[in-house]
Amino acid sequence: MPLLFRTSSRGLSLIKSFEDFSAVAYLCPAKVWTIGYGHVIRKNEPHLHKATLTVSEAEAMLRDDCRTVETYLNAVLPDWIRAHHFDALVSFAFNVGVGAFDGSTLRVKLKAGDRLAAQAEFSKWVFAKGKRVRGLAIRRACEQLMFAGCSDNAIETERRRLESLKGLLS
Repeated sequence: MPLLFRTSSRGLSLIKSFEDFSAVAYLCPAKVWTIGYGHVIRKNEPHLHKATLTVSEAEAMLRDDCRTVETYLNAVLPDWIRAHHFDALVSFAFNVGVGAFDGSTLRVKLKAGDRLAAQAEFSKWVFAKGKRVRGLAIRRACEQLMFAGCSDNAIETERRRLESLKGLLS
């Protein structure tokens, strides 16, 4: 039986660093109602449109959302995946959605065992509603580095560098 992974504190920190906490509902760049740490408000959660969350409630919601992604990824990822790969892939699939990940070339490359080609796929997912989004470009670069096994310091250094390139990533 393959090892079942859970998102580490490192993976959760990466997600939280890009999702930014919001106590109230807002429209994200993809024009989807969101609350907490990137929780997409579902049709069966209309109360969340008027809710005010605490940080603890948002963190619990994030962990629940990640469990859904983890269950899916544990079922489909190949055995060569390690914790740093898994954390990067949870961040990615959490952001783009499990359905999008399921049909992606990234998943095909992972299944084929082509780690470098899989890593290169992250940078293709930088658009929302057909428009290149600077924040997504930075997020994908950080996910790529985590997938590659880079240290948190290396990831943060690259993030700061990319954030300083104001007009170049737009």
